[in-house]
This record gives sequence, C-alpha cells and structure tokens, in this order.
Amino acid sequence: MTKKLVLIDGNSIIYRAFFALPLLNNDKGVYTNAVYGFTTMLLRILEEQKPTHILVAFDAGKTTFRHSTYKEYKGGRQKTPPELSEQFPLVKELLDAFNIRHYQLDQYEADDIIGTLSRQGKKNDFEVAVISGDKDMLQLISDKVTVNVTKKGISEVEAYTPDYLLEKMEITPEQIIELKALMGDNSDNIPGVPGVGEKTATKLLKQYETLENIYDHLDEVSGKKLKENLTNHKEDAFMSRELATINCESPIEVTVDELSYSGYTSENVAKIFQDLGFQSLLSRVGADEVIEETKEELEDLDYTIVDKVSSDMFTGEEALVIEMLSDSYHTAPIEGIGVTNNEKAYFIPTEVAIESKEFKQWAEDSNSKKIVFDAKQSVVSLLKKGIHLRGITFDVLLASYLLDPSENNHDIPAIAHRIGLKAVRNDEEVYGKGAKLKVPEQDVLAEHVVRKASMLRKLEDKMEKELREHELYTLLKELEMPLALILAEMEHTGVIVDIPRLEEMGAELKQRLDEVEQEIYELAGETFNINSPKQLGPILFEKLGLRVIKKTKTGYSTAADVLEQLHNDHEIIAKILLYRQLGKLQSTYIEGLLKVVDKRTSKIHTRYNQALTQTGRLSSIDPNLQNIPIRIEEGRKIRQAFVPSEKDWIMFAADYSQIELRVLAHIANDEKLISAFKKGEDIHTQTAMDVFHVDKEEVTSNMRRQAKAVNFGIVYGISDFGLSQSLGITRKEAKLFIERYLESYPGVKAYMDDIVQEAKHKGYVTTLMNRRRYLPEITSRNFNLRSFAERTAMNTPIQGTAADIIKQAMIDLHEKLRDENMQARMLLQVHDELILEAPREELEKLKEIVPAMMENTVELKVPLKADYAYGNSWYDAK
Repeated sequence: MTKKLVLIDGNSIIYRAFFALPLLNNDKGVYTNAVYGFTTMLLRILEEQKPTHILVAFDAGKTTFRHSTYKEYKGGRQKTPPELSEQFPLVKELLDAFNIRHYQLDQYEADDIIGTLSRQGKKNDFEVAVISGDKDMLQLISDKVTVNVTKKGISEVEAYTPDYLLEKMEITPEQIIELKALMGDNSDNIPGVPGVGEKTATKLLKQYETLENIYDHLDEVSGKKLKENLTNHKEDAFMSRELATINCESPIEVTVDELSYSGYTSENVAKIFQDLGFQSLLSRVGADEVIEETKEELEDLDYTIVDKVSSDMFTGEEALVIEMLSDSYHTAPIEGIGVTNNEKAYFIPTEVAIESKEFKQWAEDSNSKKIVFDAKQSVVSLLKKGIHLRGITFDVLLASYLLDPSENNHDIPAIAHRIGLKAVRNDEEVYGKGAKLKVPEQDVLAEHVVRKASMLRKLEDKMEKELREHELYTLLKELEMPLALILAEMEHTGVIVDIPRLEEMGAELKQRLDEVEQEIYELAGETFNINSPKQLGPILFEKLGLRVIKKTKTGYSTAADVLEQLHNDHEIIAKILLYRQLGKLQSTYIEGLLKVVDKRTSKIHTRYNQALTQTGRLSSIDPNLQNIPIRIEEGRKIRQAFVPSEKDWIMFAADYSQIELRVLAHIANDEKLISAFKKGEDIHTQTAMDVFHVDKEEVTSNMRRQAKAVNFGIVYGISDFGLSQSLGITRKEAKLFIERYLESYPGVKAYMDDIVQEAKHKGYVTTLMNRRRYLPEITSRNFNLRSFAERTAMNTPIQGTAADIIKQAMIDLHEKLRDENMQARMLLQVHDELILEAPREELEKLKEIVPAMMENTVELKVPLKADYAYGNSWYDAK
C-alpha cells in the first residue's frame, strides 16, 4: 500500500481563507470565515489526497532564527486583524476533532517544519503532498514531493511537480531559492536585488543556473544598470537566499511515523460543525449516520388519534404542537396537531381539526391556556385556516432563546437534552432530510407529534423556574411573547407588491445597465466583458494606465475595495461600480422579489427570526426586506413597488434617529454626548470637530462621513482593521481616529473599561431590559478569544437595548392603535424603522401617535427621536 504524507501550511491557508471570504459570524458572534474556508479546503484534501499520514504546521511566533541574520525579516507586515487571530484557536480545535496532528516550534516557521518532514517522508519512501499558498515551498519539489499551491483564494490548487515547474516557470526546484535571492519577496521583506523582477531573474538563472555562477560571470551580464545593481547588492542577494531557504533539518520533536491518520469520528466533527454554525457541511462528514447511531430508547406513550374533536379533550391548560415539516410555514402545510393535558394525549389530523367547531372554539378562547413551541408559527399557520389562536401562556422556543441566545439549536429535542429530560426523536430521524424528506405513516407521525407536545409541559416547569432565577421571566412575558403575536399578524397580513411596477423597474434597470455598459465601452475605447476581471484588469491598468493597487495570482485585482481607491483617478471607475450595483439590484432584488410574491394576492409574507441574534435584534428572511439597498436611487426605487393594500390608503414610515448612539450616551453617562443630544446638535459633526481638532465651520463632508463611521463603529466594537476597511484608510489612521474619539468622550471610555470588568465578574452582560448575553471567553487565557469577548461585552448592551426599545415601541403602538379603534396596521419592521399602512383620513392621528409612542416607550437621559414620512408607497414614505 502506498504511504501518503500530507503536510499543510496552516498559517498560509488560514490567511488566504480569511481574505478570500467575506467576514462571517456564527450565531455566537464569533468570526468564522477563515475557519470555514480552511475546513472546506481540509475536506477536499482528505477526499482527494486520501492521506495515511497528515500534519498541519503553524508558525510559533513573530521571531525566528532568520531574524538573527536580518532583523528586518518580515518587517513592515501589518498586525494580524483581531477578526482573524481569534480564529486560529478554533482551527486547532477543529483539527483535534478531525484527529489531525498540528505542530509548531519556537524560532521556526511552518515552512521549516514541513521541509523537515517532507525530507523524512522522502527518505522513508512516502509519497508527499505539500499544501500551501506560498510559492517558497516549490523548493521542496522532487520526484516524491508534490507542492500544491492554492489559487483563486483557496478554491483551486495548482500541483507542481519538477516537470510542471520547469514548464511553468522555466526553472528547477533548487533554483527557487536563487530566484528569491535575486528578486526578493515583498511579503517577507526579503530585499533581493533592486530592479530585478521575476522575468530578469529567470533569464539569468536559465543562463547561469546558480547565484554563484552569475557572480562568477558578472562581466558577461548585459545591461549597465543591472550589472551595477548586482554588484552593489551582492551581500543582499546572498543574504536573501539564506532567508528564503527552508531549513529541512529543523529540530522538530515529531516524526513521520507519529503522523499516521485513520480518519475521524463523524460525531466529534459534527458537534464542532454545529457549534461553528457549519450546517451546510454536516452531510459531508456523515452526520446522517451520527443521528442514526445516537437513537434513544423512548418511554411508552399512550395517545389517541382522534377522528372527531370533542370539548372534553380540553381541560384548561393544554400543550399544543402544530407540526410542519418546513420552516417556511407561510407555504408549508400543517401535517397534524398534537394536544396534551394533565391526563391524556391526542393527535388530531389537520382536516379533523380545521373542520371542527369545537377545536376552533377552544383555539380562539383566550381563557383556555396553551403552552406552545413557537407562538408566531403556531398563530400564522392557523390564521391561514381561518382560526386565530389565543390564550398562549408560554412559548418554549422564546424561553430557550432567552436562557441561552448563543445556542444555535432551539428545537424541542435539543432543549430537552440540554435540560436533562428524556428526549424525543430528532425531526430528521423521523422525516429524513433533503431529497429524502417525507411524511411518514400516520402512526409514526402521530407518536412523534404527541411526544413533542408532552415534552412541552415538562419543559415549561423547568424553564419557568430558570427564567425567574435569571430575572428573564418578565422579558419573556411582557416583551417577547406579546411581540411574537404582533409579528404573527404582520407576517400573515403581508405587504402588497405592485408586480407590474416591479417588472417595469426590472426593464428600466436593464435599460440603465445597457446605457452604463455603453458609457464604459466609450471610456475604455473598446468592448469587453465588464464582469471578467481578466478582461477588465488590462483595460484599467495597461490601456488606461491607472495605478496598480493590488495584484492577484491571476492578474490585476478589480475588487470593490481596489476600485474605491481609484474612484477619483478616472471617470470609468464610478461607472463600473454603478454597473455592478445595478446588476446586483436586478438579480437579487427585482428578480428575487418576483419569485416570492404570492401571485394570487400580490403579497409578500416575510418571516421574522425572533430567536436568532444574540443581541435580540429581529432579522427577516424569505425575502429579507431589511436588506434592500437604499444608498443609490435605483435601490431606493425598489420600495416604490411596496404599496397599501386598500384604495385611498397610504404608507407611513417612522424610524428612530441614531438610537444606538443615544443608548450609548445613556449607558455610558457621557456628559458631552448627553449634552449634544439634548441640544439637538449633529453628533457626527461634533465628533468630526473632536477627532480632527477643527471648528464646526471647517468640518467637511468627508470628515463627517469618517466621523459617522467611527461613531457607529464604536457601537459595534469595530477594530482598527474593520474601520480601515470601511473607510479605505490605513490601520494606523483608523487606530488614531478611535483613540481620539475615546479621548473626546471619556464617559464612553470609562463605560468600556467598566463593562468588561463587570462581564469578567458575572460572566455575562445585560441590556436595560435585562436581556442577557453570556461571555464564557471573557476570562480565557487565549488573548484573541478574550479580546473578542471584551468587544462583545462593550457593544451588546447598546445594540441589545436599542433592539429591546423598538420591540417595546411596537407593542405600545399596537395597543394604542387598538385602543383608538384605528384601522392602521403595522406591516414591516426594518431595523430601527416601522412601516404601517392606514386610511388617508387617519394620517393626522398617525402623525401624533406614532412618534409619541416611539419616543416615550422608555425614559433615557437623552431624548429619543423618531422621524416620520408618508406617501403612496414605501418609497414615498421617506
């Protein structure tokens, strides 16, 4: 059997994954994009390479033995962004779950570990595969060692053998270090010889083979300047070769034989995938088998499948489960209903329940108490059948979410398992998933649904006690549960979409795209594929001669951040950015919205996630109406398609002005912030004055824009890296901005210090309404995990309180509209904005009621401010 040794350059792959993928968070708020990219790469390696032996090597620290040769080695590298550093421990945990050895050695780099092991592997007749994003590794190639270099981020690899290297680069593996000696390496700050690039270095090596031979024949080298540079920088060249040479005899304490690999246990890997939120990868590690292996023997359950509902089935407080196989409950059918009381359990087939006057009477009786799982889903699903569920006294889903918002699984079996109760079977075990998803025989379905309903009663007792102990019961009963019923009505009502207008906008966008396309061609002087970086790059950087910001392995980078930096260099850049924005509007929003409109009613019924974010904010899916872009006019115009559902009605929108900054002023008790808000000053202008040390009259629009980014960045715990990315400035400038901000607002600085200490003492932080977020990593010995938890401690009370305030405002407004007997109704919530529809004759009353409810829902040290607008569409209500 062939022995296969796979050696992975951990640092290189993680870095490439981080910058290749957008910043992603799991439901705990931890950044996971680098871990996700690394994981997909690792799975592909295991599938394709089928290693018998494997190791992932990491750099041990900033200082290596090479620094004694050249102290500036790797100098000038920017500090690793905290969003990336905090992912390294997660990658190592992931490798442990895969049973894959990882190793690092003080004073040595991952390259040296890999070089040493590849030489061991070669001597012991292993077939060796090295995986890295660094072409320095090409010096290790031999008849037994293949170096796989990642390209296109990490989505593809290029396998280098001696023959392929000679064909591709016209040099041998041994000449890679000679190449680096001549041309240097900016990323490692290896100087090389000035003026010598890859082309010149390759030409010299093809002619003279080695560095020594080049200098032995220096008189023969053509080009006066080249000869002069080679002469003056001979020491640099030889030193550069030494720096670029991988140490294949490093004093590592691991041998090839210790790296044997016999695979991973699906259960262990599935667990960490679930923790990280990598649901899409579960099937790739055999998670189906894990579910099958962990079946529990369940207790016997006595239940009745009823063919006729009678009123004596309901004794006063029932647990109710309305079973649907899909989260998309607006369109999914009800598969059956489970009802249990203190004495008996029943399964009611859907048709039996819907056609029964007794069931409808019980469901709509607000005096008949009901324990449910997911009140919002339960209400919406029955509203579709003409039944308005009332009398809900406890929602197990929302209770579980409040008790631990960091959990990513709040279904009944998972909650029961965490609380220590005998679990019901997982839905996937009963129904299957994906293409295998199906409704089982009625007996199997009935037992599963009734078991869920029975479990709700047991869960309520335990969860209510825990909620009270943690002072969360009031939050559940007075905020989250009333809100769930309001959201259910909003979802069921839906919002009318003017389909012809949306289609018309699609045609207008297509025409505008064609116009912008022609303008780009005129500015470029030729036609080309604007969406192809390979064609766009040469147009911008060769034909038009724009400055090159960044190069990739495949050519010039034309990414959005690069084009933003070139915005003022040529008018074609603005056109290209506009073209991309318009293209996204067309595909994602025009076409996307048309796919989800109910053609019979012309309505869209979005779904609000109430038990998802750790801060308590609502999110919206199917479709996500909170993400319609409004920074360009074409994006704002999409809101023209959202119109009232009745003739002579209007759309009315009200939104909080800078609510998170006002909450920050209150929580931090910062005198300057409080004063600014009380006086009605423009907070961004005030911050610009403080950060840039200028008078009000000297504040430019760009200064205000940057100050605004700092203001909101502070609220979100932004790092200097994050701020530099959003503003297109250096990290040094971003760091200075943040420092000046904190100097200007000492109350904010004190709050940040105090809240971190409080979190370390308690293990959690709270909002003004006592919502909790647990931060177990706040006392971690790992600097990166601890730093992330500290940033989270600072921003969660602000974001969470703002989320709680708008939720309370929705409850207050809903009650007020009902008390005033008004027809106006809430349709949508988009972050800090509420959108209503109402008869035109109620407009004057709305102008009075809506801002009053929003501004007086809580009392802060600064005034809350709500702006409103109205019109014939959501677009007009701006």
